[in-house]
Amino acid sequence: MLTWKFSAQDLARTRFAHSPLCELATSVEVLKDPGRSAVHLPWIREARARLAGVSWELLSQLVRLPTLYVPDFLTPVPTAGSPTLDEQLVRLAALPAAAVRRDLGRMEGEPPPLVAELARDPEAGLARLVGELRAYWAAAIAPSWTRIERLVEGEILRRARQLAAGGPAGLFADLHPSVSWEHDLLRIGHRHFDADRRLDGERGLVLVPTVFAWPGVFSQLNPPWQPGLIYPPRGVATLWEAEAAGTPEGLARVLGRARVRLLAELDVPATTTELAARTGLSAPTVSHHLHALHAAGLAARHRTGRTVLYLRTAAAELLCGAGGSTTRRGVSR
Repeated sequence: MLTWKFSAQDLARTRFAHSPLCELATSVEVLKDPGRSAVHLPWIREARARLAGVSWELLSQLVRLPTLYVPDFLTPVPTAGSPTLDEQLVRLAALPAAAVRRDLGRMEGEPPPLVAELARDPEAGLARLVGELRAYWAAAIAPSWTRIERLVEGEILRRARQLAAGGPAGLFADLHPSVSWEHDLLRIGHRHFDADRRLDGERGLVLVPTVFAWPGVFSQLNPPWQPGLIYPPRGVATLWEAEAAGTPEGLARVLGRARVRLLAELDVPATTTELAARTGLSAPTVSHHLHALHAAGLAARHRTGRTVLYLRTAAAELLCGAGGSTTRRGVSR
């Protein structure tokens, strides 16, 4: 069990960010241990085919099974904003040798050959690692990145609303089964780690929704890295497969079957185009129903750049709960 103690300043500085490099590093564990992450099997099959002939041996040796620790430089928690992969790789390539050896020294057991080489010559090893990361990303992550990013954007929007409505208790209430909040303490149920830590009042905690973290949760607590909590966003299973959602008959008689179906799909924030693809309705029809649901206070909308995401409001959540479950099978809650 890891316990973080918060001050008022820590809470004021707690925020969300997304880390492409965290997604990449955690996806390696998923590929190497598919039985642990069955929800990602559709992605695993495609990624393995695309990675044929791609060299990522050093990356594989840095993410070992069982994965008790991955070098912190591979799972950096953003200190500000949500960086691109290129920005993170530039920082990785520029890491001082001492920082690389410090993180590698936290790995248990005898280092594999390529990891030992990295420790001996960090500059050359980082150059090789950055090349492997770019190749792995292009083959395994890039084809799905738009969908991953969209899901994470929806997660951050949903959690921001929870924080505004219910404070820290509301934010952490259903973040992950192993995470709980009480008074000024955040408890994270790590099986292989037990510690009490106090945040420094200067940086807060960064919450990093990460698709490939499912079903686990990971903490970044080693100085001088930014403290962070890496957790899976709600609705991970909808990335790779989505079954038709159930339509509660009572609610359908009031709102109409199409609108209830759209509310069911909005268990995870989505765009008009995505909803049209999932439901088989035309985009203009989806747009018409979403405008009606928005006017009725059942759907909220949020603009992210050029994209408009829709999600269920609290009133819609109550209706869906009363009308019957509208959650798709396999969705991580």
